[in-house]
Amino acid sequence: MAKIIEGSGLGLRYSFAEEVLEKSDLPSWFEIAPENWMKRGGFFKRTLKKIRERVPIACHGLSLSIGSPDPLNREFLKELKEFLDSFEIEVYSEHLSFSSLGGEYLHDLFPLPFTEESVRRVAQKVRKVEEILERSLILENISYYLSLPGEMEEWEFINAVLEESGARLLLDVNNVYVNSLNHRYNPYEFIEKLDLSKTAYIHIAGHERFDRIIIDTHGAPVIDEVYRLLEFTLQRTGPVPVLLERDNNIPPYDELLEEVKRIEELCGVGK
Repeated sequence: MAKIIEGSGLGLRYSFAEEVLEKSDLPSWFEIAPENWMKRGGFFKRTLKKIRERVPIACHGLSLSIGSPDPLNREFLKELKEFLDSFEIEVYSEHLSFSSLGGEYLHDLFPLPFTEESVRRVAQKVRKVEEILERSLILENISYYLSLPGEMEEWEFINAVLEESGARLLLDVNNVYVNSLNHRYNPYEFIEKLDLSKTAYIHIAGHERFDRIIIDTHGAPVIDEVYRLLEFTLQRTGPVPVLLERDNNIPPYDELLEEVKRIEELCGVGK
């Protein structure tokens, strides 16, 4: 039976997946990238199944490419649905971006032009994805380093996509903070302009500075400024699930749990 995610979660990585089975101290839920697990059997499948029996799991995709002019990859969606069904996973999110063009996967997440045409394209694809997966789709605001010519501000674009498509929002607070520094805007004003009533859950992560640019690496601890922006956001959303992402320079599992506990203590989203 599907379980609802709530409270503080953690991105599940191979490096500590086996250790999770040996621990009694767990986050309230885990999130995985389905592409990293779908074709794995044996030990990995058994491990994921055992973890799933203990806490809920959500999926955060990498390759849907919802904003690409290319048609949807229906074979991928079929495999994805089988995976979600087999582990009774109901929560599926993706990036409001594109990662394929002309049938070629680019192995990165690229921003969309903030235009009405992009809104219509994404909304149409969202409805098709939801029909195939028989699940609601949740879309995440991305970090980006090049602004494309557009007709509206990013927050207007996100709101328009959510309104037109009916999708809900995965609000990545760290991405807002990173973009605010790189593109010189006020992150608090950005948060206030979003339609937060559509927030399904929140991501928080670390980033790194390289010369005059901030990169969303998910490879460092969350800084205090991002925690403060998270608190500000939760005051406006009310209690929604919050997930800690850590994809690079992964520390010991116990150290990650300490960060998860800080989220619980600071923001009141514990178990």
